[in-house]
Amino acid sequence: MANELKRCSFCNKSSKEVKQLFIGTNANICDQCIEFLFDLVVNQKKPESGVSSSVDYSKIKPADIKNFLDQYVIGQDEAKIALSVAVYNHYKRIFTKKSGESEEDVELEKS
Repeated sequence: MANELKRCSFCNKSSKEVKQLFIGTNANICDQCIEFLFDLVVNQKKPESGVSSSVDYSKIKPADIKNFLDQYVIGQDEAKIALSVAVYNHYKRIFTKKSGESEEDVELEKS
């Protein structure tokens, strides 16, 4: 086992086939794979915001949110209505916020 040639865990190239092989405790990686993965990460398109854009939140209304909650929560209609309106307002505030506005422009108060 001591004479066994070390290999890259990603591309399976031996240490003789690459310029440099970085040896880890559970995995090894070569300079070519590092370069490839670096380019992949740098060129990856990042989402414009932290929120997933797969759902069009502008079309969701409080009634839709309440209908969704009705599938999972029995009774408690007043709480579901209050939660639905709060979630709707939260998403409306997030998605209508202009880039120049700061979060300090929004005044929140407890009810």
